[in-house]
Amino acid sequence: MSEIAQSEAGLVMFSERLTNSAAFGTLFREGMDLVEETAAYLDGAGRNEAKTLERSVGLTYATESMRLTTRLMQLASWLLLHRAVKEGEMSLAQANREKTKVKLTAADPGATDMVEKLPEALRELITRSMALQTKVRRLDASMHASEPVQSGNPLMPQLDRLKAAFER
Repeated sequence: MSEIAQSEAGLVMFSERLTNSAAFGTLFREGMDLVEETAAYLDGAGRNEAKTLERSVGLTYATESMRLTTRLMQLASWLLLHRAVKEGEMSLAQANREKTKVKLTAADPGATDMVEKLPEALRELITRSMALQTKVRRLDASMHASEPVQSGNPLMPQLDRLKAAFER
């Protein structure tokens, strides 16, 4: 076996490990639960609360509920793509190509002074969706900016660099 093939055989894809981790499973469930909870609120209690709001706050309600649903749909798309990788339904390379269609920066909330006038339940859903977005963005950066890691002693690359520097 060639030296390159042997070294590649010892590589571990950090991103693949993350999609198979318990942390990803927890994040996936949190995201899907939040999508379901938001849909139930907006179709039920939220609809009734919106009818009681004054006109300017009602407009903010409509705007923020659209931003919220857009944000959650983008997050759900990302989570579903990476679950497909976990389940072996697509490769990480395929997910990376599809991921370009997902906007993890979509739909930040509007002006704080207007958002504060919204019903508490909607504000809580917005806050939770923003926290989920932060977690997903952090995980996305970790997964897609990483390079394969050599299994074995993780300090070897640094030790090799030090050795090379002092041998000159």
